[in-house]
Amino acid sequence: MVFVKVEQLKPGEKLLNDVLTPLGSTLLLKDKVITERDIDILTAFMVKQVEIVSTPEHSLKQEDVEAGQNTQLTKQEQTIIAIQREYEKMVEMIKQFSHYVIANQSLPLMDVRKQLSNIFVHISDYNPITFTPASYNRGDYLYHKSVLTSLTSYLLAQWVGLPQKDWMQVALAGLLIDIGNLKIDPVILSKPDKLTEEENSMMQRHTQFGYQILRSITALNEGVKLAALQHHERVDGSGYPNRLNGDQLHPYSKIVAIADIYHAMTLNKVYRKPISPYLVLEQIQSDAFGKLDPIYVRTFIEKITKFNIGTTVKLNDGRVGDIVFFERDHPTRPWVSIQNTIVNLTVERNLHITNIIQ
Repeated sequence: MVFVKVEQLKPGEKLLNDVLTPLGSTLLLKDKVITERDIDILTAFMVKQVEIVSTPEHSLKQEDVEAGQNTQLTKQEQTIIAIQREYEKMVEMIKQFSHYVIANQSLPLMDVRKQLSNIFVHISDYNPITFTPASYNRGDYLYHKSVLTSLTSYLLAQWVGLPQKDWMQVALAGLLIDIGNLKIDPVILSKPDKLTEEENSMMQRHTQFGYQILRSITALNEGVKLAALQHHERVDGSGYPNRLNGDQLHPYSKIVAIADIYHAMTLNKVYRKPISPYLVLEQIQSDAFGKLDPIYVRTFIEKITKFNIGTTVKLNDGRVGDIVFFERDHPTRPWVSIQNTIVNLTVERNLHITNIIQ
Protein backbone atom coordinates (compact mmCIF):
# COMPACT_ATOMS: atom_id res chain seq x y z
CA MET A 1 0.00 0.00 0.00
CA VAL A 2 1.07 3.57 -0.66
CA PHE A 3 -0.26 6.87 0.67
CA VAL A 4 -0.36 9.48 -2.08
CA LYS A 5 -1.23 13.15 -1.87
CA VAL A 6 -4.22 13.97 -4.05
CA GLU A 7 -2.24 16.50 -6.08
CA GLN A 8 0.25 13.70 -6.91
CA LEU A 9 -2.42 11.11 -7.73
CA LYS A 10 -2.36 9.74 -11.28
CA PRO A 11 -5.17 8.34 -13.42
CA GLY A 12 -5.04 4.55 -13.49
CA GLU A 13 -4.05 4.07 -9.85
CA LYS A 14 -6.40 1.98 -7.74
CA LEU A 15 -7.77 2.80 -4.29
CA LEU A 16 -6.85 0.35 -1.54
CA ASN A 17 -9.62 1.56 0.82
CA ASP A 18 -12.80 3.61 0.70
CA VAL A 19 -12.25 7.36 0.63
CA LEU A 20 -14.42 9.20 3.13
CA THR A 21 -15.52 12.81 3.36
CA PRO A 22 -14.70 14.79 6.54
CA LEU A 23 -18.08 13.73 7.98
CA GLY A 24 -17.59 10.04 7.26
CA SER A 25 -19.67 9.61 4.09
CA THR A 26 -18.23 7.37 1.39
CA LEU A 27 -16.90 9.44 -1.49
CA LEU A 28 -15.14 6.75 -3.55
CA LEU A 29 -15.16 2.98 -3.02
CA LYS A 30 -12.06 0.83 -2.63
CA ASP A 31 -10.75 -0.78 -5.83
CA LYS A 32 -11.94 2.27 -7.78
CA VAL A 33 -9.66 3.02 -10.72
CA ILE A 34 -8.80 6.70 -10.43
CA THR A 35 -9.62 9.09 -13.28
CA GLU A 36 -9.01 12.80 -13.74
CA ARG A 37 -12.63 13.34 -12.78
CA ASP A 38 -12.10 11.50 -9.48
CA ILE A 39 -9.10 13.71 -8.71
CA ASP A 40 -11.25 16.81 -9.26
CA ILE A 41 -13.89 15.43 -6.86
CA LEU A 42 -11.29 14.59 -4.21
CA THR A 43 -9.90 18.11 -4.53
CA ALA A 44 -13.37 19.66 -4.23
CA PHE A 45 -13.96 17.72 -0.99
CA MET A 46 -10.53 18.80 0.31
CA VAL A 47 -9.27 15.24 0.72
CA LYS A 48 -5.52 15.50 1.37
CA GLN A 49 -4.31 11.98 0.60
CA VAL A 50 -5.56 8.53 -0.31
CA GLU A 51 -4.25 4.99 0.07
CA ILE A 52 -3.62 3.21 -3.21
CA VAL A 53 -2.59 -0.26 -4.30
CA SER A 54 1.13 -0.54 -4.91
CA THR A 55 2.30 -2.46 -7.99
CA PRO A 56 5.80 -2.93 -9.42
CA GLU A 57 5.00 -0.47 -12.15
CA HIS A 58 2.82 1.58 -9.78
CA SER A 59 0.09 1.37 -12.39
CA LEU A 60 -2.78 -0.85 -13.47
CA LYS A 61 -3.77 -3.08 -16.32
CA GLN A 62 -4.37 -1.26 -19.56
CA GLU A 63 -8.04 -2.27 -19.68
CA ASP A 64 -8.65 -0.70 -16.25
CA VAL A 65 -7.09 2.55 -17.39
CA GLU A 66 -9.10 2.56 -20.61
CA ALA A 67 -12.30 1.99 -18.61
CA GLY A 68 -11.75 5.32 -16.90
CA GLN A 69 -10.82 7.47 -19.87
CA ASN A 70 -13.88 9.73 -19.67
CA THR A 71 -12.28 12.55 -17.69
CA GLN A 72 -14.82 15.30 -18.33
CA LEU A 73 -16.79 16.36 -15.26
CA THR A 74 -20.48 15.54 -15.46
CA LYS A 75 -23.08 18.22 -14.87
CA GLN A 76 -23.88 16.68 -11.47
CA GLU A 77 -20.23 16.77 -10.42
CA GLN A 78 -19.92 20.39 -11.54
CA THR A 79 -22.98 21.17 -9.44
CA ILE A 80 -21.45 19.47 -6.39
CA ILE A 81 -18.33 21.58 -6.73
CA ALA A 82 -20.38 24.76 -7.22
CA ILE A 83 -22.66 24.19 -4.22
CA GLN A 84 -19.67 23.33 -2.02
CA ARG A 85 -18.02 26.60 -3.01
CA GLU A 86 -21.10 28.70 -2.22
CA TYR A 87 -21.74 26.74 0.98
CA GLU A 88 -18.23 27.47 2.27
CA LYS A 89 -18.73 31.18 1.54
CA MET A 90 -21.90 31.11 3.64
CA VAL A 91 -20.11 29.40 6.53
CA GLU A 92 -17.36 32.03 6.44
CA MET A 93 -19.95 34.80 6.37
CA ILE A 94 -21.76 33.68 9.52
CA LYS A 95 -18.46 33.29 11.33
CA GLN A 96 -18.36 37.08 11.26
CA PHE A 97 -21.73 37.48 13.00
CA SER A 98 -20.08 37.65 16.40
CA HIS A 99 -18.36 40.90 15.45
CA TYR A 100 -21.69 42.52 14.60
CA VAL A 101 -23.42 41.26 17.75
CA ILE A 102 -20.58 42.28 20.08
CA ALA A 103 -20.43 45.74 18.48
CA ASN A 104 -24.24 45.99 18.60
CA GLN A 105 -24.31 46.56 14.83
CA SER A 106 -26.89 45.42 12.29
CA LEU A 107 -26.30 42.07 10.64
CA PRO A 108 -25.41 42.27 6.90
CA LEU A 109 -28.72 40.70 5.89
CA MET A 110 -28.60 41.85 2.27
CA ASP A 111 -25.29 40.04 1.80
CA VAL A 112 -26.65 37.01 3.66
CA ARG A 113 -29.74 36.82 1.45
CA LYS A 114 -27.59 37.16 -1.66
CA GLN A 115 -25.30 34.34 -0.58
CA LEU A 116 -28.22 32.09 0.30
CA SER A 117 -29.67 32.80 -3.13
CA ASN A 118 -26.37 31.70 -4.69
CA ILE A 119 -26.78 28.35 -2.94
CA PHE A 120 -30.47 28.05 -3.81
CA VAL A 121 -29.58 28.12 -7.50
CA HIS A 122 -28.43 24.54 -6.87
CA ILE A 123 -31.06 23.58 -4.27
CA SER A 124 -32.61 20.88 -6.46
CA ASP A 125 -29.31 18.98 -6.12
CA TYR A 126 -29.17 19.33 -2.34
CA ASN A 127 -30.36 16.45 -0.17
CA PRO A 128 -29.79 16.55 3.61
CA ILE A 129 -28.78 12.88 3.63
CA THR A 130 -26.20 12.95 0.86
CA PHE A 131 -24.73 16.44 1.19
CA THR A 132 -21.47 16.57 3.13
CA PRO A 133 -19.44 19.76 3.69
CA ALA A 134 -16.11 19.48 1.90
CA SER A 135 -14.28 21.09 4.78
CA TYR A 136 -15.35 20.46 8.36
CA ASN A 137 -13.89 20.46 11.83
CA ARG A 138 -15.75 19.96 15.08
CA GLY A 139 -14.86 23.43 16.33
CA ASP A 140 -16.99 24.92 13.55
CA TYR A 141 -19.97 22.69 14.34
CA LEU A 142 -22.40 25.52 15.14
CA TYR A 143 -21.61 27.39 11.92
CA HIS A 144 -22.17 24.33 9.76
CA LYS A 145 -25.33 23.39 11.63
CA SER A 146 -26.73 26.86 11.04
CA VAL A 147 -26.13 26.76 7.29
CA LEU A 148 -27.37 23.19 6.89
CA THR A 149 -30.47 23.94 8.98
CA SER A 150 -31.11 26.92 6.73
CA LEU A 151 -30.92 24.88 3.53
CA THR A 152 -33.04 22.05 4.90
CA SER A 153 -35.63 24.45 6.30
CA TYR A 154 -35.86 26.15 2.90
CA LEU A 155 -36.74 22.82 1.29
CA LEU A 156 -39.15 21.78 4.03
CA ALA A 157 -41.00 25.09 3.73
CA GLN A 158 -41.69 24.22 0.10
CA TRP A 159 -42.58 20.61 0.81
CA VAL A 160 -45.21 21.48 3.43
CA GLY A 161 -46.82 24.03 1.12
CA LEU A 162 -45.80 27.41 2.55
CA PRO A 163 -46.18 30.28 0.04
CA GLN A 164 -43.06 31.19 -1.93
CA LYS A 165 -42.78 34.53 -0.12
CA ASP A 166 -42.00 32.57 3.05
CA TRP A 167 -39.23 30.37 1.69
CA MET A 168 -36.35 32.82 2.10
CA GLN A 169 -37.64 33.95 5.49
CA VAL A 170 -37.74 30.33 6.68
CA ALA A 171 -34.17 29.90 5.41
CA LEU A 172 -33.13 32.95 7.40
CA ALA A 173 -34.92 31.52 10.43
CA GLY A 174 -32.90 28.32 10.12
CA LEU A 175 -29.68 30.27 9.71
CA LEU A 176 -30.29 32.51 12.73
CA ILE A 177 -31.95 30.24 15.31
CA ASP A 178 -28.72 29.78 17.25
CA ILE A 179 -27.48 33.36 17.08
CA GLY A 180 -28.24 33.66 20.80
CA ASN A 181 -25.30 31.31 21.41
CA LEU A 182 -23.07 34.31 20.83
CA LYS A 183 -24.17 35.48 24.27
CA ILE A 184 -23.23 32.15 25.90
CA ASP A 185 -19.85 31.45 27.49
CA PRO A 186 -17.75 29.65 24.81
CA VAL A 187 -16.49 27.27 27.52
CA ILE A 188 -20.05 25.99 27.96
CA LEU A 189 -20.62 25.73 24.21
CA SER A 190 -17.52 23.60 23.67
CA LYS A 191 -17.62 21.57 26.88
CA PRO A 192 -16.96 17.90 26.01
CA ASP A 193 -18.69 16.58 29.14
CA LYS A 194 -22.29 16.66 30.30
CA LEU A 195 -23.43 20.12 31.34
CA THR A 196 -24.23 20.85 34.96
CA GLU A 197 -27.77 21.93 35.82
CA GLU A 198 -26.61 25.55 36.04
CA GLU A 199 -24.77 25.35 32.71
CA ASN A 200 -27.75 23.70 31.03
CA SER A 201 -30.02 26.45 32.35
CA MET A 202 -27.68 29.05 30.88
CA MET A 203 -27.49 27.15 27.59
CA GLN A 204 -31.27 27.17 27.27
CA ARG A 205 -31.26 30.95 27.47
CA HIS A 206 -29.79 31.13 23.96
CA THR A 207 -33.37 31.09 22.66
CA GLN A 208 -34.24 34.26 24.55
CA PHE A 209 -30.93 35.90 23.70
CA GLY A 210 -31.54 35.13 20.04
CA TYR A 211 -34.96 36.73 20.09
CA GLN A 212 -33.54 39.83 21.78
CA ILE A 213 -30.86 40.15 19.08
CA LEU A 214 -33.33 39.79 16.22
CA ARG A 215 -36.49 41.49 17.47
CA SER A 216 -35.57 45.02 16.31
CA ILE A 217 -34.44 44.00 12.81
CA THR A 218 -37.19 45.20 10.48
CA ALA A 219 -35.87 43.20 7.51
CA LEU A 220 -36.90 40.00 9.29
CA ASN A 221 -40.54 39.04 9.71
CA GLU A 222 -41.94 37.97 13.05
CA GLY A 223 -41.74 34.29 12.15
CA VAL A 224 -37.93 34.45 11.92
CA LYS A 225 -37.70 36.07 15.34
CA LEU A 226 -40.14 33.63 16.92
CA ALA A 227 -38.23 30.70 15.43
CA ALA A 228 -35.15 31.79 17.38
CA LEU A 229 -37.27 31.87 20.54
CA GLN A 230 -39.39 28.76 19.92
CA HIS A 231 -37.24 26.21 18.09
CA HIS A 232 -36.80 24.16 21.29
CA GLU A 233 -40.50 24.27 22.15
CA ARG A 234 -42.44 21.05 21.50
CA VAL A 235 -46.04 20.57 20.41
CA ASP A 236 -46.87 18.71 23.64
CA GLY A 237 -45.68 21.65 25.77
CA SER A 238 -42.55 19.89 27.02
CA GLY A 239 -40.02 22.24 25.46
CA TYR A 240 -38.42 25.52 26.51
CA PRO A 241 -38.28 28.41 27.30
CA ASN A 242 -42.04 28.94 27.73
CA ARG A 243 -43.49 25.40 27.46
CA LEU A 244 -45.78 26.42 24.62
CA ASN A 245 -47.95 23.83 22.87
CA GLY A 246 -48.44 23.21 19.17
CA ASP A 247 -51.25 25.71 18.67
CA GLN A 248 -49.04 28.47 20.06
CA LEU A 249 -46.03 27.75 17.84
CA HIS A 250 -45.28 29.61 14.63
CA PRO A 251 -45.04 27.36 11.53
CA TYR A 252 -41.45 28.54 11.00
CA SER A 253 -40.59 27.25 14.48
CA LYS A 254 -42.03 23.81 13.72
CA ILE A 255 -40.06 23.59 10.47
CA VAL A 256 -36.67 24.69 11.78
CA ALA A 257 -37.06 22.47 14.87
CA ILE A 258 -37.05 19.38 12.64
CA ALA A 259 -34.09 20.55 10.55
CA ASP A 260 -32.19 21.61 13.68
CA ILE A 261 -32.61 18.21 15.36
CA TYR A 262 -31.62 16.34 12.22
CA HIS A 263 -28.37 18.23 11.68
CA ALA A 264 -27.50 18.40 15.38
CA MET A 265 -27.48 14.61 15.48
CA THR A 266 -25.83 13.87 12.13
CA LEU A 267 -22.91 16.31 12.49
CA ASN A 268 -19.72 15.47 14.34
CA LYS A 269 -19.48 17.27 17.70
CA VAL A 270 -16.73 17.72 20.26
CA TYR A 271 -18.56 15.41 22.67
CA ARG A 272 -20.27 12.97 20.28
CA LYS A 273 -19.66 11.27 16.97
CA PRO A 274 -22.21 11.71 14.16
CA ILE A 275 -25.17 9.33 14.03
CA SER A 276 -26.34 7.64 10.84
CA PRO A 277 -28.93 9.86 9.09
CA TYR A 278 -31.30 6.91 8.84
CA LEU A 279 -31.19 6.24 12.57
CA VAL A 280 -31.74 9.96 13.19
CA LEU A 281 -34.79 9.93 10.92
CA GLU A 282 -36.21 7.01 12.88
CA GLN A 283 -35.65 8.95 16.10
CA ILE A 284 -37.35 12.02 14.65
CA GLN A 285 -40.22 9.82 13.49
CA SER A 286 -40.72 8.45 17.00
CA ASP A 287 -40.58 11.97 18.44
CA ALA A 288 -43.33 13.04 16.05
CA PHE A 289 -45.81 11.41 18.43
CA GLY A 290 -46.32 14.36 20.72
CA LYS A 291 -43.22 16.50 20.33
CA LEU A 292 -42.85 17.47 16.66
CA ASP A 293 -45.48 18.35 14.09
CA PRO A 294 -46.40 14.91 12.67
CA ILE A 295 -47.40 16.19 9.23
CA TYR A 296 -44.16 18.11 8.81
CA VAL A 297 -42.15 15.10 10.03
CA ARG A 298 -43.85 12.67 7.66
CA THR A 299 -43.29 15.03 4.73
CA PHE A 300 -39.66 15.55 5.66
CA ILE A 301 -38.86 11.85 5.91
CA GLU A 302 -40.74 10.89 2.75
CA LYS A 303 -38.98 13.56 0.70
CA ILE A 304 -35.38 13.08 1.77
CA THR A 305 -35.52 9.27 1.60
CA LYS A 306 -37.07 9.29 -1.85
CA PHE A 307 -34.13 7.86 -3.76
CA ASN A 308 -34.41 6.03 -7.04
CA ILE A 309 -34.48 2.27 -7.22
CA GLY A 310 -30.90 1.24 -7.93
CA THR A 311 -29.29 3.77 -5.58
CA THR A 312 -26.14 2.28 -4.05
CA VAL A 313 -25.97 2.32 -0.26
CA LYS A 314 -23.62 1.14 2.47
CA LEU A 315 -24.85 -0.72 5.56
CA ASN A 316 -23.48 -0.56 9.09
CA ASP A 317 -21.88 -3.99 8.66
CA GLY A 318 -19.77 -2.63 5.79
CA ARG A 319 -21.66 -4.31 2.95
CA VAL A 320 -22.62 -2.32 -0.15
CA GLY A 321 -25.72 -2.93 -2.24
CA ASP A 322 -28.48 -1.39 -4.33
CA ILE A 323 -31.95 -0.32 -3.20
CA VAL A 324 -34.55 -2.45 -4.99
CA PHE A 325 -37.80 -1.70 -3.15
CA PHE A 326 -39.37 0.74 -0.67
CA GLU A 327 -42.19 -0.03 1.72
CA ARG A 328 -44.38 3.07 2.02
CA ASP A 329 -44.67 2.80 5.80
CA HIS A 330 -40.92 2.27 6.29
CA PRO A 331 -39.11 4.80 4.04
CA THR A 332 -35.87 4.61 6.06
CA ARG A 333 -35.68 0.80 5.73
CA PRO A 334 -35.78 -0.27 2.07
CA TRP A 335 -34.91 -3.63 0.59
CA VAL A 336 -31.27 -3.79 -0.51
CA SER A 337 -29.79 -6.24 -2.98
CA ILE A 338 -26.32 -7.40 -1.92
CA GLN A 339 -24.59 -9.95 -4.17
CA ASN A 340 -27.94 -11.22 -5.45
CA THR A 341 -29.35 -11.57 -1.92
CA ILE A 342 -32.22 -9.33 -0.78
CA VAL A 343 -31.73 -7.76 2.65
CA ASN A 344 -35.03 -6.42 4.02
CA LEU A 345 -34.06 -3.74 6.52
CA THR A 346 -37.62 -3.63 7.84
CA VAL A 347 -37.10 -7.18 9.11
CA GLU A 348 -33.38 -7.07 9.90
CA ARG A 349 -33.56 -4.28 12.49
CA ASN A 350 -29.94 -4.72 13.55
CA LEU A 351 -28.90 -3.37 10.16
CA HIS A 352 -29.28 0.17 8.84
CA ILE A 353 -27.99 2.36 6.04
CA THR A 354 -24.98 4.40 7.05
CA ASN A 355 -24.74 6.45 3.87
CA ILE A 356 -25.51 6.81 0.21
CA ILE A 357 -22.54 6.10 -2.04
CA GLN A 358 -21.74 9.38 -3.78
